[in-house]
Amino acid sequence: MARELKKSGKAQGIRALADSADGQKLGKMIDAAAVEKAVKGGDSAALQQILRGVLSTAEGQRLAENIRKMMKK
Repeated sequence: MARELKKSGKAQGIRALADSADGQKLGKMIDAAAVEKAVKGGDSAALQQILRGVLSTAEGQRLAENIRKMMKK
């Protein structure tokens, strides 16, 4: 997926969103260790719960909408 994002030129846009104020705020709210544990363990339920938490915030909703728009281009 990362390779395809680079190839399509969207990787830079994703990076810009991550570096945005909303992205930075969400980054501080997310427990990186919990995400890593869920990914390594293949725990999709835990990942869904983390994502629901992110999307329940105004910042998460704005970021998701910006990503959706970017991916349509």
